[in-house]
Amino acid sequence: MKPPTVPPIKCQGIKTKLIPAIRAVVPKLIDGRWIEPFCGSCVVLFNLRPVRALISDTNKHIIKFYNDLQSGSVTPGMVYDFLRENGDLLKLKGEDHYYEVREEFNRSGSSLAFLFLNRSCFNGVMRFNRKGGFNVPFCRKPTRFAQAYVTKIMNQLKACVSLLKDHDWIFRTHSFQVALAEARENDVVYVDPPYAGRHTDYYNSWSEIDERELAVLLKASPSSFVLSTWYKNEFRTNPIVEREWLDSRYTINTKEHFYHVGPSEDLRHPMLEALITNFRSSIPDAPAKHSGNGLFDSLDEVLGEGSTI
Repeated sequence: MKPPTVPPIKCQGIKTKLIPAIRAVVPKLIDGRWIEPFCGSCVVLFNLRPVRALISDTNKHIIKFYNDLQSGSVTPGMVYDFLRENGDLLKLKGEDHYYEVREEFNRSGSSLAFLFLNRSCFNGVMRFNRKGGFNVPFCRKPTRFAQAYVTKIMNQLKACVSLLKDHDWIFRTHSFQVALAEARENDVVYVDPPYAGRHTDYYNSWSEIDERELAVLLKASPSSFVLSTWYKNEFRTNPIVEREWLDSRYTINTKEHFYHVGPSEDLRHPMLEALITNFRSSIPDAPAKHSGNGLFDSLDEVLGEGSTI
């Protein structure tokens, strides 16, 4: 199987390892547009490669980064020079240089500085404070941008630039409400919102109120949709799934997944991911339900009994 295309930027909740499952549930033919209101790293876009797409996020820095690559205002050559130059300064000055770049980025919003910070911050976390300032600390690796690491980033970048130039993809800074309002009958909407109660500082807050509004809009949408959300781990179950989506009109596919956000492997726990659709869908060799009857019993069989909410 061909390895997935990995984007040059990282963020928590990235779906790289779930690409086969997502591809399995998405309709094979999309007559309209692919609409993605929470694009994050854009890993799903780069791997499913729809002909036409409307891609949005409230994180203006991600949208600016991909618009700059698409327009050519930021080129692979510019990225290489920036990473090598600032990587050398990082090696020389240590974390002081990281924080200098962070301060400059929070003033200018430079896409080059954004990528540098994203690849040298603690644990690859993307987090902003209430004023919109990037506030993740340094990863404490002054030699971070060794030649092999820069080459890896450049290979990821060049692959994505090629896709950006070969497809009819539009990137906008929008709320999910605005993006979903543009969805039409032949479109397919892929929705991967922040996980309520988990990754809430990705760019702005995400609450249960937002989750409920998203559910209302999806249920009213004329488009086919795929909603990706956390379902269950060894500690608790997502009550929003039970409240909103246990209905015969929706299919809930589940797939075990690990999110690599945590300073050590022992803090990285398996998660049962839900891919919820408003059409019949399935993941080969994975449990799926088309109604609310017995759903949580089937999940207990997957993860074991005795989990608490």
